[in-house]
Amino acid sequence: MLRPKIPTMPTPTGRVTPPAVVEPTAISPSTQIPTLPPAMSPAPSRPVVQLTPGTVLALVGGGTAMVLVVGAVLVSLLLAVAITGASVAVVAVVLRSLLASEAKRR
Repeated sequence: MLRPKIPTMPTPTGRVTPPAVVEPTAISPSTQIPTLPPAMSPAPSRPVVQLTPGTVLALVGGGTAMVLVVGAVLVSLLLAVAITGASVAVVAVVLRSLLASEAKRR
């Protein structure tokens, strides 16, 4: 009842053709080597980047803004951790004093 059923491989329908036999062919090296004419030089693979004073200023401004944003985020995270730690310490002191005063009453 709880035995898994293993699926059976379906039988192919229609005509079944045997696989084609591929015969290897010999590769003969060519004696001609194509050469480029001297007038056609290959195109440069990378475009040339020209930095103008405006683009340099934009890059410096963007980098400065990114550093300021990341710094503000990290400082706010550090402040959140410090506030959480201080509040946990205050709660621990309050609970300790409540438990100590409860023990003195008995």
